[in-house]
Amino acid sequence: MSSPIHKRSVRTGKRPPSNAKPQPAAKPRPRATGKPAEEYICDVQCIHPEIVAKLEDGALDWDRASELSQIFQVMSDPTRLRIISILAQSELCVCDLAAALNMTQSAVSHQLRVLRITELVKVRKEGRVAWYSLDDDHVLKLFTQGLEHSGHSEG
Repeated sequence: MSSPIHKRSVRTGKRPPSNAKPQPAAKPRPRATGKPAEEYICDVQCIHPEIVAKLEDGALDWDRASELSQIFQVMSDPTRLRIISILAQSELCVCDLAAALNMTQSAVSHQLRVLRITELVKVRKEGRVAWYSLDDDHVLKLFTQGLEHSGHSEG
């Protein structure tokens, strides 16, 4: 096994500096139960045509699934979620957002661009100041429901 110092970064392809500390291995996620995966699949191959026929028409079409996937992909970034959490409280300019998040204005502006393209946030110009807010109540609902869901498994 080679030393972590000699391994190349997956992201850049460059070696880490000689004083780099080895990164700890990611902790495996705990399983919901101690049961083996086989407990959660059918023991026999059987299709229930009447059930399948009812559900086929109601299945999400590929275009809509792709659009929804894009929204979840954008919202899967912790920095963007932090921005959404702050904009859920108040309309703010980039300067205020950057100060509240302890980030550079450039970094916040980049993330706001991604959020704006996916129509999760909107911008309003007032003179020379650009004010950002959540695009609509759906964004807030999606965020708060995700937050509630992530919290219900704790404790």
